[in-house]
Amino acid sequence: MGTQTEIAQKIIEKKADYVLALKANHPTLYHQVKTWFEQASAQNFKGIDVSYDQRIEKGHYRTEIRQVWSVPASAIGELYQPRLWVGIQSVVMVIRVRRLWNHTTRDVQFYLTSLHSDALLLGRAIRKHWGIENQAHWTLDCTFAEDACRIRSFHSPRNFSLLRRIALNALNREQTYQRSLRQKMKRTAMDNDYMIRVLSSCFIDSTLNYSDSLCQA
Repeated sequence: MGTQTEIAQKIIEKKADYVLALKANHPTLYHQVKTWFEQASAQNFKGIDVSYDQRIEKGHYRTEIRQVWSVPASAIGELYQPRLWVGIQSVVMVIRVRRLWNHTTRDVQFYLTSLHSDALLLGRAIRKHWGIENQAHWTLDCTFAEDACRIRSFHSPRNFSLLRRIALNALNREQTYQRSLRQKMKRTAMDNDYMIRVLSSCFIDSTLNYSDSLCQA
């Protein structure tokens, strides 16, 4: 989900909480938060109510160290246009260090959240979203070549992005042909009967869910 003030407001209106990545598309606020964390970490967050958590994961010949710092939004002082971020409670910094056999990468990200300052809780929420997003993006890029798509005009990029996700969902629901997504895509393109089976599996699930809701009503 994009980091926009309107999105934050709608989430709060629905009685939910948000954790939104702060990026350079909000340059003034991003620079303010980045500078504050750099200065505070240089002083080891002396005199600041900071929550900290660290996780180390190993697997697939890779070691990943994730450090999370969260502070109340009030600790930073007067945020740039604070009234636009409805319900903001905390600001978060996450540093990920990934060590592979041949190189090491370091990534620093910042987040705005309506949750209280709890590095353990926020780290879990960020990690879960990051894993789902990366898995979906990897599948859409490698299987559907989404990143190589040259469609750019008007609403076409958004429309085709939606169609890819519908296709991905339909292929995942069809379980009679136990092959990779790429193989299932090829069979769908060459076999009309299988294409109908893929579409039917998605339609049948939707019909069953609708029927269940009617029965419960």
